[in-house]
Amino acid sequence: MKTRGYRVVGVDSSPTLARLAREADPEIDVYVTDAVALPFAGGTFDLLVAFMSLHDITDLPEAVREVARVLERGGRLCLAIVHPLNSAGNFESEDPASPFTIRGSYLEPFRYADEIERDGLHMRFESEHRPLAAYFDALQQAGLLVEALREPPLPDSAIQYPENRRWQRLPLFLHVRALRP
Repeated sequence: MKTRGYRVVGVDSSPTLARLAREADPEIDVYVTDAVALPFAGGTFDLLVAFMSLHDITDLPEAVREVARVLERGGRLCLAIVHPLNSAGNFESEDPASPFTIRGSYLEPFRYADEIERDGLHMRFESEHRPLAAYFDALQQAGLLVEALREPPLPDSAIQYPENRRWQRLPLFLHVRALRP
């Protein structure tokens, strides 16, 4: 975004990730803060990007209200989250034709954690499953209007192992663009 002429500001609750972002580009202002208490004046930004973060935030409605507060009129929020269908259930096996099953309730929020190991690094991501309505209610309550919604398919180029083909049958992510009128 910086190469396209935007002044970029970063926000994260993790001091480690904020430090790494500063090291990657010292020209970008990076703040360690909570999403429900952003350290910016109202109407500061014309664009906010919440990439793979809103499903990790405990107080979603308040975080979205903060986003709306710091957006200028006519500004936009672009967000990407784990698709709520994805977080609600699991495939029964690694077979590409395996059934996808929701054992609990899609409609009830719940906390969950994903443990991933990559390149010898162990990572734990804690998130909250919420139905689609929770996100759209938060946007509506904050006065934001949804302009676009996408459920991008997993492309063939992303398939590293045959068993991952099963993920081409469901949306992994949800992308939304919302306007502050």
